[in-house]
Amino acid sequence: MSIQPNQRLLSLDFMRGLIMVLLMLESTRLYDNLFEITEGSWIDSFVIQFFHHPWNGLRFWDLVQPGFMFMAGTAMAYSLHRQQVNGVTWSASFRKILKRSAWLFFFGVLDYAVRPNGLSFELWDVLTQLSFTTLVAFLIFRWSFSNQLIFSLGLLLLTEILYRFINIPGFDQPFTDQQNFGNYVDLLLMNKINSGGWVAINCLPTAAHTIWGVLAGKLLLSGKPEFEKVKWLAIAGLAGLIIGFGMDVTTTPIIKRIATSSFVLASGGWCLLGLGLFYWWIDIRDHKQHLKFFTIVGMNSLFIYIFFEIVGNRWFNEYVGAISNGLMKLISVPHSLMIIITSLLIFTLEWSMCHFLYKKGIFFKV
Repeated sequence: MSIQPNQRLLSLDFMRGLIMVLLMLESTRLYDNLFEITEGSWIDSFVIQFFHHPWNGLRFWDLVQPGFMFMAGTAMAYSLHRQQVNGVTWSASFRKILKRSAWLFFFGVLDYAVRPNGLSFELWDVLTQLSFTTLVAFLIFRWSFSNQLIFSLGLLLLTEILYRFINIPGFDQPFTDQQNFGNYVDLLLMNKINSGGWVAINCLPTAAHTIWGVLAGKLLLSGKPEFEKVKWLAIAGLAGLIIGFGMDVTTTPIIKRIATSSFVLASGGWCLLGLGLFYWWIDIRDHKQHLKFFTIVGMNSLFIYIFFEIVGNRWFNEYVGAISNGLMKLISVPHSLMIIITSLLIFTLEWSMCHFLYKKGIFFKV
């Protein structure tokens, strides 16, 4: 059964909303507060999954950005399919994508631009990365399935070559923090190196995530039987996991911060399995109750991301925290409980903004 051009993929709406809810909770410092409270206890091993792995390894939180880029590709497949059905020309679609990529790049740079010591130009934000991967995925959108897949794997091979064989003095250790090719490129682009090990050219290998999202979207739009679609998503996901983790123990370590090919494959595998699971549960099995809490956020994902990254981190969180913490101190609420309540209060207020926009039919898109 093929999906009609105007039919929404509810599993995609849910996945987008789920990721945005998780990011909103992070922006409130909920995970930091939980870590502070549970450090040293048995719960600590669970809470730590909401933090990026320091280097070689894979935690749950390392899957958020791949999921974000993967879903952007799936959404692109649906959007371009609707445009083609409505007779929109390739050049008109290209202009829309170019405009979208430009705005994503602008907002990504703006997110890091204002620092306490002045303005800064940095290219590590997920929106900046997505501006590149979106454009790449669009330019090859009309290629055959096999050619798009080969191209995406070629990006991973190119990444391996760049890191392993371009031996710049001081930056010739492919998988060592602060001494790899990605760090060297950051010096050229921004005259600085990220202390956390993140690199701007992550956009090159992670373009594969967006391309695979496009291919998954095309699969779901096809006339194949529903369970066959789930089968192929599962097969592709398992292949990504097997190859990615296999490379981790043999040739290329899984490192999120420089998006090694093994990381892209393993995280992409989880994205494919996640979409397959939610598509089966929500769109096929018709379990659509209680999704609204997440979809309300997902339908204004750009707005809320920019809000909590720029307004929230620089003013809103501190302002709300000063009020809520001050009131709770008056009634002697324990510190550990107070910081959790404040995080949840900030989240509630941000979710309420999304709900207000949803009720008014206001959706921010670029």
